[in-house]
Amino acid sequence: MPGKTASVSGTGLEKVWKEHKEKYILIAPFAALFIVFTVIPVFASIGISFTSFNMLEKPTFAGLSNYINLSVFDEIFLIAIKNTLVFAIITGPISYLMCFGFAWIINEFPPKIRAFMTLVFYAPSISGGAFMIWKLIFSSDMYGYANAWLMKLGIFSDPVLWFDTKTYVMPILIIVQLWLSLGVSFLAFIAGFQNVDKNLYDAGLIDGIKNRWQELWYITLPYMKPQLLFGAVMQITASFSVSAISIQLAGFPSVEYAGHTILTHLHDYGTIRYEMGYASTIAAILFFIMLFANIIVQKLLRRVGE
Repeated sequence: MPGKTASVSGTGLEKVWKEHKEKYILIAPFAALFIVFTVIPVFASIGISFTSFNMLEKPTFAGLSNYINLSVFDEIFLIAIKNTLVFAIITGPISYLMCFGFAWIINEFPPKIRAFMTLVFYAPSISGGAFMIWKLIFSSDMYGYANAWLMKLGIFSDPVLWFDTKTYVMPILIIVQLWLSLGVSFLAFIAGFQNVDKNLYDAGLIDGIKNRWQELWYITLPYMKPQLLFGAVMQITASFSVSAISIQLAGFPSVEYAGHTILTHLHDYGTIRYEMGYASTIAAILFFIMLFANIIVQKLLRRVGE
């Protein structure tokens, strides 16, 4: 019987291969790159997190000491966790809803206008000069646009040192992130709306759909679940992996670590101090936080339309 089971299993695999071999061949290069440059580095980083490794000497096993030091004795990391969670909780849901809302609105336009508006909304996320624009707006002298307008309106009498004042750093970073957030998720939602079968809306009218909100909840959203799940992954990743915005705008380190995030902490230990064991510990914790957030969000999204 064991031999028969193995034979049946082998026959099944051969049948699947014959039916879908073209698809497997097409995805093989991507799968190989994904395994080499994503899967292996993730597991390697988790392994290195249990060592003391300075890039010059061989790594030595350190057990849980990196995790203990990071969670108990590293006060700056605790600040980074707080900042990252605040940033993610605010920008994640808002940017996700923005991507979906703008995609829904733009989908109603004629094709040429829709293509133009898609480009307009998507452009900031790929703009190389985005940080320069915001630096100019929040320049700390009287020539910065924000200071100029606030002084002209009489709200402030002297220029505000935006990135040298702890109170203003996080709100500005959140605003900039939201401005940049209409990226890949936005395009995925646009594509999702375009792929919804229009006949379903006619069938929905017969079945008792009375308004656009019911149409959205019972037809559009269930049909777009793959795009919704993909968008959630991308937005969670973007909201937790904030580093460039903080470094470019608030400097490194930011004033009183007001813009310090988990990823900037990782940048500090990984690319400046070269304490790779400690940096890998930070990366591992960030990975599991993002993994947990993705699981929760995807469970919620799977209930859409029920």
